[in-house]
Amino acid sequence: MKVGGKAYRTIWLKADDERVVQVIDQQKLPHAFDILDLRSVDDMCRAIRDMTVRGAGLIGASAGFGMYLATLQASDANFDAFVAQAAAKLKATRPTASNLAWAVERMHRAIDCGATPADRRHLAKLEALAIADEDAAHCRRIGEHGVGLIADLAARKHGAPVNILTHCNAGWLAFVDVGSATAPIYAAHEAGIALHVWVDETRPRNQGASLTAWELAQHGVAHTLIADNAGGHLMQHGMVDLVITGADRVTRDGDVANKIGTYLKALAARDNGVPFYVALPSSTFDFGLRDGVANIPIEERDASEVRFVAGKTDSGAVAAVQICPDATPARNWGFDVTPARLVTQLLCERGLCDASEAGILSLFPEQR
Repeated sequence: MKVGGKAYRTIWLKADDERVVQVIDQQKLPHAFDILDLRSVDDMCRAIRDMTVRGAGLIGASAGFGMYLATLQASDANFDAFVAQAAAKLKATRPTASNLAWAVERMHRAIDCGATPADRRHLAKLEALAIADEDAAHCRRIGEHGVGLIADLAARKHGAPVNILTHCNAGWLAFVDVGSATAPIYAAHEAGIALHVWVDETRPRNQGASLTAWELAQHGVAHTLIADNAGGHLMQHGMVDLVITGADRVTRDGDVANKIGTYLKALAARDNGVPFYVALPSSTFDFGLRDGVANIPIEERDASEVRFVAGKTDSGAVAAVQICPDATPARNWGFDVTPARLVTQLLCERGLCDASEAGILSLFPEQR
């Protein structure tokens, strides 16, 4: 994707020092565009935990580069123990997204193929780069498979814009490039299909307002920011043609964990006959789980994210303000689970499928 006309990924190795991983600081968006240098596995853990980097695909890619940084830090004498400890640290940063553990385990397998610590460091770099490249390629294919959904609606609307509702940020900023939920949107926009995106603000961290709206604006896609609870009203009045969200983990049977509030959008979509699609790369599937409501670990974050909101003041400064009484406690679950029965179809790099074990295995027969 481009920022100010220049192409960026969300994570990459520094051009003049490949011992440094560079990322876009998403905590500063949309008010500032800053690049951070990460030099250690602890730097990467901190970036994942505090959501400097976030989103399923980017968390996975970040974990891959975090493992690479760990191999650089490890001494030859203590290599295996240090890398194992780094893997445990990375896995503990955020429990819900399956991409994180998937990437750490994939890096472990690649590193273990090296005969010497030097070989292992080289293999770690190659594998981290491969994970990032694959994430971008998978998102592009999601766009290729999903653009037809928007084109079909456009044909039925005889040129009137297709109205798409999305929740949270499953865009370029949540992956290495292109995004999952946004991939069909960008593909349709580039094909000249008229469309408009309703962007949920996505409390409490406002990733829709601060991230999705920002990247859609950078790409020139028509969009409107709405309050989280406005989606059902828009669906009742025929103002939403389809919903596309991302996912942080999808079970073998098609249950979907995504940003808190996704379940309510799916219920409203079902009640109003609006198709509800979930876009994800294959690394987000957890083929070892079935019942998402019972078994997907749901991250509970610091209550301050609910009690305070950050934004730009009239003077142009960015500040946090408290929005509740001093003595009021808060709880902050980061995700909810949408049962498979509410999902119209899943959209991944291999195509579209029903949100069921049979549907998923039709695309992934090797998981039978």
